[in-house]
Amino acid sequence: MFEVIALTAEDARAAQAGGADRLELVADMAADGLTPSVEDFAAIRDAVTIPLRVMLRIRDGFTPGSLDELRARAAALRAEGAEEFVFGFLDADGAVDLAATQAVAEAVAGCRWTFHRAIDHSADRAAVRAAVGDLPGLDTFLTSGSPAGVSAGQEVLAGELAKAGDPGYRQQILIGGGLRAEHVPGLRAAGFAGFHVGGPVRSNGWDTPVDPAKVAHWRALIDS
Repeated sequence: MFEVIALTAEDARAAQAGGADRLELVADMAADGLTPSVEDFAAIRDAVTIPLRVMLRIRDGFTPGSLDELRARAAALRAEGAEEFVFGFLDADGAVDLAATQAVAEAVAGCRWTFHRAIDHSADRAAVRAAVGDLPGLDTFLTSGSPAGVSAGQEVLAGELAKAGDPGYRQQILIGGGLRAEHVPGLRAAGFAGFHVGGPVRSNGWDTPVDPAKVAHWRALIDS
């Protein structure tokens, strides 16, 4: 699985052309990725044929904010055709906010979803996995293994991969957050099969669009 972050239809077309398997759709990367508008989702949906996972996050940080607003965003996106999502919430102490996460999971019942990098900022990763592991639709954890990124988190990631199939560890590990090209060969050799990038497939940061040639380079690296 090779997932690329897309902010626009232009990004989406470039990512698909370069060989991405799936897109994560977000807005406002200054806030580390918030829910895109329904109009932006519709434009991206019409631009590509690969699956789209839409971020459900309305504020910077990992606390949920208004659940009514999150549910309303989810309902509007579903009405427009969204079928896959990305979310996950912590409380002020860094524990999983199970009530909020479960409420949003119920709002997207029948859809597949990713618990995003909130897990990397939690007080207890194992507790997060234990709490949410059986929520319906959850099939992926997006994680770097550490709030400092993949370079610091590889030992944690390896430990979690070793538990694959155990309760809380049945979901795919999608590695993202500080992921660099030089990490990929070792991660592939260790058995990881899911990779997520955003900035590395752009020429000069988030103000520049996805470059299909850079996506193709990552695609070849992951497949080699």
